[in-house]
Amino acid sequence: MSATLDELAGVVDLFDGLTREELSRALIELGARRGDDPDEDAVAESIETAVDRYFLARYEREGAADLLVPGPAAFPAVPEHGEDLPHIMDVPDRTLDRERLGEQVAERIAADADAAIDAGDAERVERLIDVTYDAEMWAPVELDGVRGRLDDALADA
Repeated sequence: MSATLDELAGVVDLFDGLTREELSRALIELGARRGDDPDEDAVAESIETAVDRYFLARYEREGAADLLVPGPAAFPAVPEHGEDLPHIMDVPDRTLDRERLGEQVAERIAADADAAIDAGDAERVERLIDVTYDAEMWAPVELDGVRGRLDDALADA
């Protein structure tokens, strides 16, 4: 899988949000247009890495599949041939509630922070501190408390 994490966010940004299956299809299509033959497992692994590192964020919807949207750590970049995707893929228009999305991501950051602190994972704690700042700029959320717990964990390490 040759797309960068910012390019994955750029693909999703073209549509305002994609399901995992739609994003996989888009990445496989891009690979074919580039002359690659992307492995479905590699595509799935790239998507998981992007979600784990907050380049993509999950937007949970009631009664419908979750969407992936550009996350707080991303600087979305449209990859080569990406501009063709909206003409190739039949994806419905989607509307996101930014406040609700921000709340969902803030909850995930808090849970990830607790897990990183409990595991004593200093590298993950440091990365999550950066993500808290990114998330506050990205959505209407306040993460001072989470950041404080992360800072305390680093100080105690």
